[in-house]
Amino acid sequence: MRSTAIADMRPVLLTTLLALAGSIQGAQAAPQNLPVPGGVAVVPLNAPKGQAPKARLGDAPVAVIQERGRWLALVGIPLDTPAGELPLTVESGGNTGFVPISVRDKTYPVQRLTVRNPRHVNPNPDDEVRIARETSVLTQAKRHFSAAAPQTDFQLPAQGRLSSRFGLRRFFNGEPRNPHNGLDVAVGTGTPIHAPAAGTVLNTGNYFFTGNTVFLDHGQGLITAYMHLSRIDVREGDRIAQGQQLGAAGATGRVTGPHLHWAVFLNGTAVEPEAFLAPKR
Repeated sequence: MRSTAIADMRPVLLTTLLALAGSIQGAQAAPQNLPVPGGVAVVPLNAPKGQAPKARLGDAPVAVIQERGRWLALVGIPLDTPAGELPLTVESGGNTGFVPISVRDKTYPVQRLTVRNPRHVNPNPDDEVRIARETSVLTQAKRHFSAAAPQTDFQLPAQGRLSSRFGLRRFFNGEPRNPHNGLDVAVGTGTPIHAPAAGTVLNTGNYFFTGNTVFLDHGQGLITAYMHLSRIDVREGDRIAQGQQLGAAGATGRVTGPHLHWAVFLNGTAVEPEAFLAPKR
C-alpha cells in the first residue's frame, strides 16, 4: 500500500534517486552510503537552481548538504528499522512529496561485558531519578537542529584500536541492554581527544552512564558526542575547529576500562560513526 501511494503522488516533486552503496564516487564531504539499520542513506536530490530543498524523516528534520553542485540528504536510519521501504519527505519549490529509501537488513554481533559497579547494570531508585533527568537533557542534545552547513569529512577523534564497533547487541553481566550506539577507541586515561570536524560545543556534563561527556553541534542535525572522559577542556558555546582538543580519555560512567566512546547522531538517531571516516585503502 505504501509503495502504491508513493508512486501515485502528484505532482511529481523531484527526480530523485537513492544512491546505491558505493555509487557516489569521488565524494569528499559526504559520508558513505549505508542504507541499513543504524546506517546513513545518502540521497541525491534535484531541486530548482539556487533553492535548497528540505527533507524530514517522520517529524525529524534531515540534513541536506550541497556537494560539488549536488544536493544530498543525509538520513540517519534508526537501529530498530526493519528491512523495507522508508519514506523520506522532501520539500522544494513549494511542493512536497515522498522519496522511498530501500533499507537493507543487517544483523549485528553480540557482545557480553562484565561491569564492576552493579548499579550501572541495575540502578537503585535514586539512580533512576537521576537517569530520567539526564535522559531528557541528552535526548534534547541528540535532536538539536541548527541551520549551519556541516563539515562531514571526519577525522578519528583519537588514535587507537577500534575495540567495540557500532551496533553490537550488548549483555552487561548477562543481562540484555540497548545496542552499542557508538564506536569505542581503546586508549589510556589522559589520551587527548580531538574534534573530528568543526562545530560548536552544544553540551558538557557528567552523566550516570556516559560519565564526563561533550556534545558537538556540526549543523543540520549532525551531532557528535565524546563520552567517559577524564577531563573536559571546552565549554558550552565554544566554537571548535577540526582537530582542536576537547578533553582527555578516561573511565568515567559505565565502563569496563578507559576508552573513548564516540557517538554520531543524525536526525536524532545514533548512526555508524565509521560512515564519516575515509575508507582505508
